[in-house]
Amino acid sequence: MLTINRLSLADAHILIGGARAKAEEIGVPMCIAITDESGQLIAFERMDGGKITSTIIAQDKAYTAAGAKRSTESYGTASQPGQPAYGINSTIGGRLTVVAGGIPVIVEGEVVGGIGVSSGTPAQDHACALAGIDRFLVEV
Repeated sequence: MLTINRLSLADAHILIGGARAKAEEIGVPMCIAITDESGQLIAFERMDGGKITSTIIAQDKAYTAAGAKRSTESYGTASQPGQPAYGINSTIGGRLTVVAGGIPVIVEGEVVGGIGVSSGTPAQDHACALAGIDRFLVEV
């Protein structure tokens, strides 16, 4: 029998809550997106003051993390000129992003979704996404 782990809307709210709490702690209002395993949006929150441009960026980070099954920042060095993945960020209609802040959600070794966070520096975005994952793993 084939069983597929999937994120529910309730799971997405747990992930958003963890990311939001970290964003509040560091004082940076974020845009936070949660996708399913195929990169399709489940839930999104733009905190008061989150950058307008970051609404799309957060969604693309979550899409990349889920679809590629790896963090967005892992593409950073590999996507530079002369490197093996150079130009990858221009694929998929420009949706694949190489900036930190997108992390796959993994349950029992299987990617079940992605979280994408944007509005701060890449390090702040990554920290908030990681906080979302950490809360989710504790509560699931």
